[in-house]
Amino acid sequence: SDFTIYDQSDSRSLVKNIVKEMQLDEKKYKPANVQGRISMAKNHLISPIDYAEDRYALERDLEQQVPEVQNIYKAYNIRLQNANAMDFDDLLVRTVELFENYPDVLEEYQRRFRYILVDEYQDTNTAQFKIVWLLAKQHRNLCVVGDDDQSIYKFRGADITNILNFEKSFPGASVTKLEQNY
Repeated sequence: SDFTIYDQSDSRSLVKNIVKEMQLDEKKYKPANVQGRISMAKNHLISPIDYAEDRYALERDLEQQVPEVQNIYKAYNIRLQNANAMDFDDLLVRTVELFENYPDVLEEYQRRFRYILVDEYQDTNTAQFKIVWLLAKQHRNLCVVGDDDQSIYKFRGADITNILNFEKSFPGASVTKLEQNY
């Protein structure tokens, strides 16, 4: 209940310190880029352990000559925990973990949020999808608004498949397509 939230500047400073301590080339391991990779992993609910085992991520990092990202991510998370801090992405990740590991807590929030509306659904990421899915699972009172042709936040982790697979993720949902601009 008592923690600090690191904003983007705090997160980048932490990454910069880790890169420096690991004696890595700061031109290759630019804090903004490394922090962006960590953020993307968190948005896809990929932990540091999962990242280290993700062949695709490791190959991409190797190809881009930044193979230590996995170790920076691990150190970054340890530092956040030691500082009793979370970054913005952790707020989503920890919410998913809380709901998955404590069904009684999930049930309380499902009771509180019986009706859910999500605007710009095409720009949700994996963590956001999971939170919505868990909250809506009990009462199935979910309304989303979105346009797959307007998904513009992939660089921030938005996953277009959330809207494309909506009917599969929420079977029995009624879908209304507004195919004319008013």
